[in-house]
Amino acid sequence: MTNGKLKPTGNTNSLQETSSAGEIAAFLKKARKSDPTSNGRLIFALDATMSRQPTWDRAMQLQASMFDAVGKTGGLSVQLVYFRGFGECRASKWVVNAAALRDLMTGIVCRGGQTQIGKVLSHAAKENARQRVNAMVFIGDAMEENIDKLCAKAGELGIKGARCFFFQEGGDPLTERAFREMARLTSGAYFKLGPDSARQLSELLGAIAVYSKGGLKALESSKAAGARKLLAQLK
Repeated sequence: MTNGKLKPTGNTNSLQETSSAGEIAAFLKKARKSDPTSNGRLIFALDATMSRQPTWDRAMQLQASMFDAVGKTGGLSVQLVYFRGFGECRASKWVVNAAALRDLMTGIVCRGGQTQIGKVLSHAAKENARQRVNAMVFIGDAMEENIDKLCAKAGELGIKGARCFFFQEGGDPLTERAFREMARLTSGAYFKLGPDSARQLSELLGAIAVYSKGGLKALESSKAAGARKLLAQLK
């Protein structure tokens, strides 16, 4: 991250974001240090293309619950990744202050463009090669890429032990097929989000945070409803 901005994960033709000095200072204060000794690392990725605009406000509330849930777990490093527009795909630094990423995420606006799930998977693989990534969460409503290439990338992550959890908005059947297959290849899980999914999402993301920090043993020891729902898919 440079001057408080999200760094591009690969080639990007987008204009850089501009932020006020106050916004940059506030974010850096919250996200100043990463935690190399953390017990787990979790990537939170989202589609910010224009197709999500009609439900973006509600989606922000749902997605913010991710960071609230992670914050309650503690001891977990989190990275935010998002794509939108023409070739724009950005990633934050790794932080343990999940609230800082929640605040950053809520400032993102949608821009028209195609999905870039392949870039997200490639980025996750590079991060995993540097230091193990325990899990990746992806929230989106579309898939406009070659499904076989995406599945190949997902399979590589699965071999390395990085589980991927896909949450789908809407009911596009091709997207569901792709998300389910990528989840299967990484030994992860697939969930469909509805208009009343806030509580369910919070529970599941909390369970994913527990898994990212302590693995299946910690998840099996949890008495939370979300842990039981997640285990039902992972087994």
